[in-house]
Amino acid sequence: MPDSARERRLQPGETISKVVWPTIGATRCGRLVGQLCSLQLGVGRIFTLGNLLALATIPISLAVFFWQLMPGVIRRYGLTNRRIVVFKGLARIEERSIGLDEFDSIEIQLLPGQEWLRAGDLVFLRDGQEVFRLAGVPRPETFRAICLKQRATMLAMREVMGSQLAASGVPS
Repeated sequence: MPDSARERRLQPGETISKVVWPTIGATRCGRLVGQLCSLQLGVGRIFTLGNLLALATIPISLAVFFWQLMPGVIRRYGLTNRRIVVFKGLARIEERSIGLDEFDSIEIQLLPGQEWLRAGDLVFLRDGQEVFRLAGVPRPETFRAICLKQRATMLAMREVMGSQLAASGVPS
């Protein structure tokens, strides 16, 4: 892929409405920490093996967290008025994106370990086929709802604009 295509920025008239940073649940090590911390062996809800392992794995969690913040690794998910974009690097260069009209539905997929981290993968589907995936989204239900509302708004605006153009007799 040419460098100019990879370094695309936002299009004219495009604005970011929400930015979400992936959790450590986006990585294999982070999900392993989540699996270990979700173990419920023990006495009551406080004195469990999972809570003990949560304390023991703090260095691993911190290492994964800070690794995700390194300049060449850093990622964030942006929702604009036209599409969903994965930005990388400190300069916020577009890595990949999907238009809000390029999918039909969004499913939440919880990989092992993500439930304890309150994270999940958002899977964007078109005709039942996966077309895009966001890994390790924090509070995925909320971001899914926001994406679907933004999509519905964009499609409604497109329909209104089309009907106004048709009523005015201007060819589209």
